[in-house]
Amino acid sequence: MQESYLKVWQRAGRFDPAKASPITWLCAIARNGAIDWCRANRVAVAPVEEAADIADDTPSAPEMIETRQSDARIQHCLDELGGSPAEAIRAAFFGGYTYAQLAERMKVPLGTMKSWVRRGLAQLKDCIGDG
Repeated sequence: MQESYLKVWQRAGRFDPAKASPITWLCAIARNGAIDWCRANRVAVAPVEEAADIADDTPSAPEMIETRQSDARIQHCLDELGGSPAEAIRAAFFGGYTYAQLAERMKVPLGTMKSWVRRGLAQLKDCIGDG
């Protein structure tokens, strides 16, 4: 990898964006360097068909964008909700607190806490549904 980056640095003046994108150019340099290394060290290379399939369970770019947009929408709606209900919902869902723990922490009766969260979630549902 380091040798590839050194070649890129040394050959930067030869890069022609009309011929290829920067990543394509970089990949070609790395690929050619790997082939040269294998030939110089007499390393037998198996055909690509023999390579094992490796599952990639990372989210795709569109999935990551959608998740970030959804997270931003929820945060926006929580900000709009404001006050004690928003604080209680954040603590419950992001902090893992129970109703009883929240009621004690915020010094309110348990029934009040349940009402705040229930009404807050209904308002969040409306807000998120409008987006």
